[in-house]
Amino acid sequence: MEVHPGVFVSSVSAEDWEADPDVPGRMLPLYRDEGAEAGVSWFPEPVEPFGWTLPARETFLVLEGEARIEIDGGPTLEFRAGDMGCLPAGTRATWRLTTPFKDFYVIG
Repeated sequence: MEVHPGVFVSSVSAEDWEADPDVPGRMLPLYRDEGAEAGVSWFPEPVEPFGWTLPARETFLVLEGEARIEIDGGPTLEFRAGDMGCLPAGTRATWRLTTPFKDFYVIG
């Protein structure tokens, strides 16, 4: 919620989560603005590995669970709670998650 021009705040409540249109999880966006977005992704239930091509640079902090990101033509990365990562726009990768999984992300 924008509480003042350019100032966004949010409380995480179960009814605020929405389906993520790009991957098989849920999301709680903090803001969306001209090609940039930040928020929390949540995968409460087990999911099959999924492929995703990043539309813009993504920076993230894993809050819960573990992720194995297999970058097409590149390395395989392992992340656990407390780890951060940054992937460039156009990265194609297969994501394998333990669940529940949650991360804070910034795209753009």
